[in-house]
Amino acid sequence: MRLQILDSGHSFGTKALFALIRTVSRQPVLDVIKVVKYRADFYGNPMSAVTQEAMRGPSQWSVGERELMAAFIAKANQCDFCTKAHSAVAQRAYGDKKKVSGVLSDTSIAAVGEPLRATLLMLGKLTRAHTVNADDMRAVLAAGASRQQIEDALAVCFAFNVIGRLADAFGFFVPGPEAFEAGAKYLLARGYR
Repeated sequence: MRLQILDSGHSFGTKALFALIRTVSRQPVLDVIKVVKYRADFYGNPMSAVTQEAMRGPSQWSVGERELMAAFIAKANQCDFCTKAHSAVAQRAYGDKKKVSGVLSDTSIAAVGEPLRATLLMLGKLTRAHTVNADDMRAVLAAGASRQQIEDALAVCFAFNVIGRLADAFGFFVPGPEAFEAGAKYLLARGYR
């Protein structure tokens, strides 16, 4: 359900920011930015802080690995907008489009280490089934992921399950690859603030 208020319900300052974004990037303002800026005190600022910490805070996972997790979670949720957005960021972070597409196509044979593979499989189960158990966690630990890496991955999973559901609920417009590429450059340079 597309809410018109996301296109027209912003303050003058936010509208000026959107005009600046369109001018500098030569791309439309992505709907995710519109959601974050609408009622920023209620959702945008708190969720941006959570997402920034999950995606750019201290972690044994690299930025590329966390962006790959976000893309993987989005694909599990069948969220086209988020899959394309975070695939673009992960590809830019890794400098390897084949690695990202390989993980999203078939995680079991993708060219990633066992700790990441096991973590992705656990995140996929959690996203689709909404539950994991002690055996799932033991499998991730046995694959070589640390407890802290599991906690960090669960934070990524939380953030992108929330955002993906909002994207679907609000019917986010899916722009062309140029807009996702511009977004990827921004997210790698500035993060989720």
